[in-house]
Amino acid sequence: MTMIKVQGITKSYQSLQVLKGVDLEVKKAEVVCLVGASGAGKSTLLHIVGTLDKPDGGEVFIHGENVFLLNDKALAAFRNKHIGFVFQFHHLLPEFTAIENVALPAMVAGHSRKKALQQAQELLEILSIANRSEHKPSQLSGGEQQRVAVARALINQPSVILADEPSGNLDSKHARELHELFMQLRTQLQQTFVIVTHNDAFASMADRTLHIKDGLIQR
Repeated sequence: MTMIKVQGITKSYQSLQVLKGVDLEVKKAEVVCLVGASGAGKSTLLHIVGTLDKPDGGEVFIHGENVFLLNDKALAAFRNKHIGFVFQFHHLLPEFTAIENVALPAMVAGHSRKKALQQAQELLEILSIANRSEHKPSQLSGGEQQRVAVARALINQPSVILADEPSGNLDSKHARELHELFMQLRTQLQQTFVIVTHNDAFASMADRTLHIKDGLIQR
């Protein structure tokens, strides 16, 4: 089953053409890494697939939905339900505990606070961090914060998880643990991942590694 289909994506910023007609297909429960030099267009492509940015041309289908045909309100709802994000800087809200940070997207989606917190606790257990659920981000290590961010990305059972340099801020031990966690979640939850990374060891673990150069995926 195809989870993501990208056709002919182009994107320019002023006179700089960053993406020059990118095509991409990702199947359900596949882990795909995007690699390439800085400025090659990896993050731009990830942001377009995640509907955080709009392409100049081309189409993006996620779970069969042509996402850029949706109006802004419908697109925001689709993004919250179907797409989970994990960034290099985890963007946890400092005033909330770990479990509250994880539960927030579920509450935005309309779940009751009680149900959202229950789901969040289950995810924290899967990610082996349940014992830190009542701690605030400042009380967590970098690796623990990133696991909380992964749990938050998973809370609405998204169709895809998009990760931009998720281990870029971690030491080698915590980076390896995060990479192994992604592979485990693919198997355990049938989760689909598209990951931008400079980490060669991580890229070698993926089902596929795609190289972006000069605005195109190299075949």
